[in-house]
Amino acid sequence: MTEAGDRRPLTSRNTWWAQAIARWLAQKSVTPNQISQASIAAAALAGLFFYFAGQDTGTARIIFLLLAALSCQLRLLCNLFDGMVAVEGGKAAADGPFWNEFPDRAADILIFAGIGLGIGFAGLGWAAAAFAVLTAYVRELGRATGQGADFSGPMAKQHRMATVTAAAVLSIFEPLLGLHNDVLWAALWIVAVGAAITALRRGRNLVQAMKRGG
Repeated sequence: MTEAGDRRPLTSRNTWWAQAIARWLAQKSVTPNQISQASIAAAALAGLFFYFAGQDTGTARIIFLLLAALSCQLRLLCNLFDGMVAVEGGKAAADGPFWNEFPDRAADILIFAGIGLGIGFAGLGWAAAAFAVLTAYVRELGRATGQGADFSGPMAKQHRMATVTAAAVLSIFEPLLGLHNDVLWAALWIVAVGAAITALRRGRNLVQAMKRGG
């Protein structure tokens, strides 16, 4: 879950369907922290599905890729609704800041490590995971030093999930070109390099903000 301040700007938060689902969840016994915890489960499933997809061929691979894509999007939905239930639903908890951040970091590691292990490039998967975590570290460092949270890209969380979701769908058509796991390999490179650039960009922004603040 998340607190009201320094929230990630999301246009989906203002859609009618998101607000309707958030209101429904807020009326139930489910807590924002439980929704945050569910995002870890969704990411673990995504990582497993990506791993099995990398190892398989044929119909089974298509099914695993589709399940991986759906699990990545489920992770994002959990990230959306935990904050909405906490803030708009008035169910924020004292330990909310921990559950706002820890599941996201675990989710990035589970997904990217799963892809890397599945396609036989474990190091690349871990690199993508490490740089993804680094982007969040710099953002939270900015918040801790009173400079506010920097959600800039080019490879923020929603961009990372969009990249691997698109890669999962495109990978379904690889056999038509005689390829196997090439799209997922390219997606990991895009995430790793993009997240590294994002961390550097956020770091530069933070240093400049700190210098302006004296």
